[in-house]
Amino acid sequence: MNDSLLSLVTFIPALAALILLIFLRGEDAAAQRNAKWVALLATGLTFMVSLFILVQFDPSDTGFQFVEERDWLLGLKYKLGVDGISVLFVMLTTFIMPLAIAASWTVTSRVKEYMIAFLVLETLMLGVFMALDLVLFYLFFEAGLIPMFLIIGIWGGKDRIYASFKFFLYTFLGSVLMLVAMVAMYSDAGTTDIPTLMRHQFAADSFSLLGIQIVGGMQTLMFVAFFASFAVKMPMWPVHTWLPDAHVQAPTAGSVVLAAILLKMGGYGFLRFSLPMFPVGADVMTPLVLWLSAIAIVYTSLVALVQEDMKKLIAYSSVAHMGYVTMGIFAANQQGIDGAIFQMISHGFISGALFLCVGVIYDRMHTREIDAYGGLVNRMPIYALIFMFFTLANVGLPGTSGFVGEFLTLMGIFQVNTWVALVATSGVILSAAYALWLYRRVVFGDLIKESLKTIRDMSMREKWIFAPLVAMTLILGVYPALVTDIIGPSVEALISNYDTALVHAPAMNQVAGH
Repeated sequence: MNDSLLSLVTFIPALAALILLIFLRGEDAAAQRNAKWVALLATGLTFMVSLFILVQFDPSDTGFQFVEERDWLLGLKYKLGVDGISVLFVMLTTFIMPLAIAASWTVTSRVKEYMIAFLVLETLMLGVFMALDLVLFYLFFEAGLIPMFLIIGIWGGKDRIYASFKFFLYTFLGSVLMLVAMVAMYSDAGTTDIPTLMRHQFAADSFSLLGIQIVGGMQTLMFVAFFASFAVKMPMWPVHTWLPDAHVQAPTAGSVVLAAILLKMGGYGFLRFSLPMFPVGADVMTPLVLWLSAIAIVYTSLVALVQEDMKKLIAYSSVAHMGYVTMGIFAANQQGIDGAIFQMISHGFISGALFLCVGVIYDRMHTREIDAYGGLVNRMPIYALIFMFFTLANVGLPGTSGFVGEFLTLMGIFQVNTWVALVATSGVILSAAYALWLYRRVVFGDLIKESLKTIRDMSMREKWIFAPLVAMTLILGVYPALVTDIIGPSVEALISNYDTALVHAPAMNQVAGH
């Protein structure tokens, strides 16, 4: 089974989508119910099978494990594998998807197509985290746009067409540059094998282009090309504007998957490609990336403070938290990268839960306007408790997973640039301001709006959806070694190879400080 374990996990959802496409007919209540159950069982089975990967994974082995390699078409390779960096993203994906399907139980429009879109999306997201071939990675990475584009464009809000095209164009245009860089990599290294490319030394000799001195040479140019794609996916400031629109218009489950998993592809790309393959380019561009991240944290936190739409506020909060991730990654030290990966995993649980919290009251009131609420604690005490838990986790309350990620990234960046660390730390205060301000206006106060006086508290289904998210946020907050023990050796190897490459790089004697 181990020989094909990764393929099995990746393609169970796609197989379920095919079953729905071929065998399910009609739009009556029974057909809708069957579509939901098939999708839930398929995503649940995918999670159960993925646990075999986690149980058998050896953290001390810094190479790729469970590797599958087969000849594909036109001489290309189908190659999958996971290491300490990617295995937890696989687990996060399989963990979140059943919850997203369960949160979609109230969907009544084109249910079969809706479930097929989410099942195909899961296969493509898992493929991104497992692919060990450049072409395979690119296909999974780009194809993931299509189901999310459809989810926003068909089942979204009133401005869904605008939001879906903006999402597609931003992310697709960024990836065009990455494709150009991939062609250049293949022509230089003669292979599309990712582990081989991670060991290949791309040219780092500085040269002049249009009168501009390119320090780091081809490495810097290829780094910028990949950065264009991953920065949009994260998204980083100032190419973040597609995200709030996409979140506001997407259905609840779409927002959950977008925040919890899709954004993480950018951070994963930096760790898999930018640092190991273009270390000189990364080092040259690090000061710019650090300051862009610090600006993102402060700017988007301030923008979040003036939002009137709950989803938009949480979306800007996501951009701010991804700022900590890019800072940690490009600090290029153990605490920074450990913190960045931990923050991404933690953010998957917390931001996913916050969007689910919005979905709970949106299903009842059909509005996301903050002013439409107030005093919900009087009618929805359990909801108020869960919403408060995830609000405080989002702020970074000690004892929750949100604290560990932010603390580690700030420790990592403090060793590299104290000014960036100082600016970024102010984001912790601002996040408390916008998160608690949102909570106070929605939950506390007197229940004076007539429309809210008959609102019902959370159903048993909704409580079951939140239970695993609460558990993971608490467990990782109290015992972060569950994550750090798995990622630690792989991160250590990444940093060691990165530092070694910089020492031997010809361009480094031209860069101050080396």
